[in-house]
Amino acid sequence: MDYDAILEQVIALLQEEKRLSYRVLKRRLQLDDDLLEDLKEDLIYAKQLAIDEDGKVLVWVGGVAPQADQRRLASTAPPASRAPEAERRQLTVLFCDLVDSTALASQLDPEELREVVRAYQHTCAKVIQRFDGHIAQYLGDGLLVYFGYP
Repeated sequence: MDYDAILEQVIALLQEEKRLSYRVLKRRLQLDDDLLEDLKEDLIYAKQLAIDEDGKVLVWVGGVAPQADQRRLASTAPPASRAPEAERRQLTVLFCDLVDSTALASQLDPEELREVVRAYQHTCAKVIQRFDGHIAQYLGDGLLVYFGYP
């Protein structure tokens, strides 16, 4: 079996099990010491898909993309593009709905109720827009709104 085939097997095992001891890896794939060192160097340092833990365990840190994509991306992408910067934000979430809409629905025809709900949603949308809000979802007669997003 060639090196690339063995590398794919190791990546598949790591993705599935997340952690593998070097001894078990050597036994399962009948690897010699030199081949194991090559795999460690490739996965840990070159492709950055795994880390070494105490010189005994290989730990998966790669994503869940198909193996060929992971190898290609890991070997070609600059480190900064794989680790986007985090951003802390204040986010306000608001849910609002039309008061007593159930009682209103029993008093109005469906077409009239639809017009009332649309007028309510339109009025809310204008106020939300004025305060730079984002309507995430229309939920019947209600609205789910984010402020501080995106």
